[in-house]
Amino acid sequence: MPQKAGPKRSKQQNDERLFAIIAVVMCLVLGISFCALLFALNYHSQSSGASVENLPDSRPTLIQPDHPRNLVDFTLIDSNGRPVTRTDLDGKILVVDFLFTSCSETCPVVNRQMAQIQQLTTNQPDVKLVSITVDPRDDTPTVLQKYGQGFGADTNRWLFLTGEKAVLYDLIGKSFLAQDLNDPFSYMPGNFSHTERVAVVDSHGHLQGYFDGLNQNTAGAVVDEIAKLRNEKL
Repeated sequence: MPQKAGPKRSKQQNDERLFAIIAVVMCLVLGISFCALLFALNYHSQSSGASVENLPDSRPTLIQPDHPRNLVDFTLIDSNGRPVTRTDLDGKILVVDFLFTSCSETCPVVNRQMAQIQQLTTNQPDVKLVSITVDPRDDTPTVLQKYGQGFGADTNRWLFLTGEKAVLYDLIGKSFLAQDLNDPFSYMPGNFSHTERVAVVDSHGHLQGYFDGLNQNTAGAVVDEIAKLRNEKL
């Protein structure tokens, strides 16, 4: 007759079963937690426009600024090492975007739109494109020059600006974008909100509004807005 397992053997088997159950439960809990984290990050990314482009057939509309904003005085440096001031842009219609060269998601998408705008405004000397870095520590003039070359930038018409961090952040914060210093998920230096937007400034330095830089039709919409501003001057 087979012998019954002794107390020690039974206890060992029970311990092994308990350990297995605990291991399975822990794996389930960790798996659910990981999935929830991915969902939260993906939701935040989509709601902030971090990585999702609009449908190609959607037509972007002008987004009004949160309050009246004007171009403030500043002195910065372009990608050729030349000083650029507020006065240098007087009388120009400006198309402005915000970047840092190590950004691999939104910045390339937005700057491809800027490259299209440059092409569409080739014979419009009253238009200037301006890309402002939010990471002046790494985005030196040399780095910005190489970055601009990747988009075929004509640096006489498309300026890439860097300089002192305080001056850059004062310009962006007062003239263009609000800061959300309480956003723990912000991937953008300076925690500026809606950095994926392309801003349009009239020839008097007044911010007219923004277009979604992740929309594939933004370049055409910006050019239409420029034509509208030019007609209003007549």
